[in-house]
Amino acid sequence: MPEIRVLVADDEPLARRGVRQMLAPHADVKVVGESRNGMETLRALETLKPDLLFLDVQMPEMDGFAVLRARGAERMPAVIFVTAHDEFAVRAFEAHAADYLVKPLNAQRFDAALQRVRDRLRLEAAADLAARLTALLAAEQAERERTGIERLVVSTPTTDLVIPVKDVDWISAEDYYAQLHLGSKTYLLRESLNSLETRLDATRFVRVHRGAIVQLDRVREVRSTSRGDEAILRDGTRVPVGRRRRAMLDDLLRGNR
Repeated sequence: MPEIRVLVADDEPLARRGVRQMLAPHADVKVVGESRNGMETLRALETLKPDLLFLDVQMPEMDGFAVLRARGAERMPAVIFVTAHDEFAVRAFEAHAADYLVKPLNAQRFDAALQRVRDRLRLEAAADLAARLTALLAAEQAERERTGIERLVVSTPTTDLVIPVKDVDWISAEDYYAQLHLGSKTYLLRESLNSLETRLDATRFVRVHRGAIVQLDRVREVRSTSRGDEAILRDGTRVPVGRRRRAMLDDLLRGNR
């Protein structure tokens, strides 16, 4: 079996180091590069042309699924997805025979996933890999539109707090984080707005601005002002609405989509 060239894509240095450490005992594997976000991953895929990509599902600005869409399934190497969330991801990956690892990494599970990649690289054609990745994307999109996640977990100085998604009024972008707004309370979630949008129920939550997502049933009215369009929520909160997103929001509120 030829040497397997590996790219490790994860925004957390400790996570990348953990993958390296688990790969160290495998003499047939060589880590040729690391990337910290989606754009770096796309560049590394183009220049390094790895045989295997360890791809974090959730990275700032462009998550793992966005990388897959941007690159195209037919141009992707073998992929082992790494995720901190075992909700939809695990079901989808299992259904389509793709490999996945849940953080924190388990050595036995890691070695088993790597062995499956060895077998796949030895026996399967690239066209078959592309077909499964394409099916995975379609299933992920369909699942997100059908249900979406039901809860979020935010870390506070003293505990990990579970927040039902139905209680969230709206969400704003705070650099690489998302700020959850529940009435007068706010919580900071370590996840980008782009990534979070892909996990929310698209029939309940809508991106109204590059920096804001609202829960549709919280919107009382949509108003045009001298500063631009804005959504007025039930509690009086004003959320900016992008010019290009106004028509879509109006249609959703009228039930036309």
